[in-house]
This record gives sequence, C-alpha cells and structure tokens, in this order.
Amino acid sequence: MAAAGSAVGLGSIWKFPYIVGENGGGAFIILYIVCSMIFGLPLVMNEFLVGKLSGKSAYGAFRALSGSGRWQWFAWLTMVSVMLLMSFYFVVTGWCFFYLVEAASNTFANMDSQALMTYFRTFERHAPLMTIYAIIAIVLTASVLWFDVNKGIERLSKILMPLLFLMLILMAFHMVFLDGGITGLRFLFEPDFSKLTPKVILEAVGLSFFTLSLGIGALITYGGYMPKEQNVTTTSIQMIVLVIVVSLLSGMIVFPAVFAYGFSPTEGPELTFVTLPAVFQHMFSPTLTSVSFFALMCVAALTSTISMMEVIVAFVCEATAETKRPLNRHQSVILVAAIQIVTNTLCILSMTGTVSWLTVMGNNFFDAANDLVTDVLIPIGALGMAVFTGWFVPKARYQGSRVASFIYLVILRWLVPIALIIIFLNSAKII
Repeated sequence: MAAAGSAVGLGSIWKFPYIVGENGGGAFIILYIVCSMIFGLPLVMNEFLVGKLSGKSAYGAFRALSGSGRWQWFAWLTMVSVMLLMSFYFVVTGWCFFYLVEAASNTFANMDSQALMTYFRTFERHAPLMTIYAIIAIVLTASVLWFDVNKGIERLSKILMPLLFLMLILMAFHMVFLDGGITGLRFLFEPDFSKLTPKVILEAVGLSFFTLSLGIGALITYGGYMPKEQNVTTTSIQMIVLVIVVSLLSGMIVFPAVFAYGFSPTEGPELTFVTLPAVFQHMFSPTLTSVSFFALMCVAALTSTISMMEVIVAFVCEATAETKRPLNRHQSVILVAAIQIVTNTLCILSMTGTVSWLTVMGNNFFDAANDLVTDVLIPIGALGMAVFTGWFVPKARYQGSRVASFIYLVILRWLVPIALIIIFLNSAKII
C-alpha cells in the first residue's frame, strides 16, 4: 500500500485525465496500459529488486550491488529528479487544499466555466496564497515522515489508500448515470487508432513512467524496506494494476461529467480545477460533490508527497552517515522540509511573475521542472536503472529467481534500453 501510494497520486487523478483528453481517449488508454505492462512492469520489478537485494535507499543501493562507487553519480541524479519533481508537485498539492477549502465554503456557487477560469488564473497569480497552501502540504507530509516507515507511512497508507478507492468508486458510479455520461465513457474506452502518432506514443510512455514513479529512486527505497519473504513479482503486478485502475476510475469521473455538460475534454491542465467545479454546480448537491472530489485529490496528493519525500529523507540519512556529523531521521525530515519550502517558494515566484528573471530557457520554473522531469530525467533514470541492473550487477545476484533471470537476460539488457533510446531519438527529432 505504501509503494502504491507513491505511484497513485496527482499523476493518476490530475494528469492522467487531461493527457488522455489531449490525446484522443480510448486508443491512448490502450497504448498507456501496454506501455505500463511492457516497460513499466520490468522496470518496477527492477527497482524493487535493487532495493530489496541491497537493503538500501538509492544512495547506498548502487554501491552495494556494483561493489564500487562508480554509480554514485546516478544515485545523485535520482535525487535531483525527485527534488525537481517535488518542487512543482507540492504547488499542485497546495492547489488541491485551496480548492477543498473553497469548495467547503461554497465559493463556486453560481460560477460558470468562464468565471471559474478567471478565478483559477487569479489564484495562480497570488504568490502569498499559493505559498501558504504549498507550505501546509509540506508540513503535513513532514509530520507523517517524522515517524518511521511502519508507524508513519505504512500505517497512514493502510487508511488513505482504501479511502481513496472507495471515494473514486462512489464518484465514478454517480457520474456514469448523468445524462451524456455514456458519451464520456465512449470517448474514454472506444479507440480511434487514427489519432496515434509518434508524439502520442511518447506521451503514453512518459505518462506511464510518471504515474508509476519510475526513475526517481522511490521504488528502490521501498524495496529496501521490503521483508525478505515478500515476492517482488506479485508486489509489482499488484501496484501497476492499482495505478491503472485508479487512473481509469479518474477518467470515469472526469469525462462523463465533461460530456454531460458540454465541456471540452481537451481543456488541458485546468481540466480538474476549472471544468469540474463548473460541472459540479449542475449536480444534485454541488457543495458535497465538490468537497468530496477535492478531498479525494488531497488524499491522492498526500500519498505521493509522503512517499517522494521519504526517498530524500532516506537518502540524506545514508549520505550523512558517512560524514562526521550524521543526521538522524528527525533532523533529515526538518532539513528536507526546509529545502522544499525554499524550492517551492521559488517555483511559485517564477509562476506568478513576481521574480521575472527566474526562468529556464524562456519557461517559468514550474513548467521547466515539469517538462524536464517528465520528458528527460524520468526516462534517463529508467534507462540508467535498466543498464545498471542488466549489465553491471553480477548475474549471481539473481540466481534462484526465474522471473528475475528472464528480466536480466532479455528485457532489461535489450528491450527496454533499445526502446528508450528510440524514444529519445524521436523526441530529439533525430529520427
């Protein structure tokens, strides 16, 4: 549940619906599921296995399995990836908390889609308010991490994950019976393969990696906490199935509602925060529906922020253990939370234009971090994991496991690296 919480988050609830909407619906979903199973499953198993065999976080796992420090640069790359990911992830988590409060206050009553768009844009430019809600999300996450994995993350995940599923199922069931809801389901599940292009394929691979938390060291860290008797293959399949189911349930909430009230499925990142509140105003109990949905968003976001911050906390604990001033868990949590407050504040100042020079290649820090992590760092991380395990970890480590040996010999050595290299060449317009 804790590992699934890392993957099941805003990628499934917020990003999945709008990416599906932008890429034509059913055919993209089939492609997403295929990518999750062909590429995602071996890579998820690989990361779990690296953590389980080493008993370490990303910082110590590469050294422990390779027998040298030559791969430490890659450990640091995973930390850069997760730090950048969290720099914009906490911003969106703050949006969820803000909209939960506003929904409970019945702020959206009688607002049409245009008014909601103006409201969202105004909030996006309000740096102090966004900073406050991002800090609230960071403090809540750090509060859970103050305890160890069993008392903190695992205990909370056993509550939050079933709650998340229950809320998703109830809302999806309700949305399907709206007038026009079947049209939304048809958009979601009827494939139109004419809409598949190289760009769409790249989007599907990137989304599958993003929703599965690949390439950032999260699953290595959780693999390090796995009991030795726990089956990696079973755990990996269960986690991927959970992520796919949550993503599809999210689509079953969003698209029936969008089509029932005449909105466009191609609204983009604002689909959740603009279109849905407008839809909720036409429903039987607008306030209750809005509060329920944004509470669900907050739960999904927290399961991921808790897991991602744990990766950095574990990394800091192991890295400083080799110094004269090692940090314990509580000190590491405080340090990481403080860094996140700084990076998220910079991200917000860049988004709102408060600090005009804080840009990266013409983009604000929020968009640059999002694009860099999703399109570059996560695929590089996944490629590096596959190459490391397939070519540099002694084969003897995998003896006794037929599944692991198959992954080692075929998928991780050849299929995944070749496919990822082709994707990179296509992305760079070389092929």
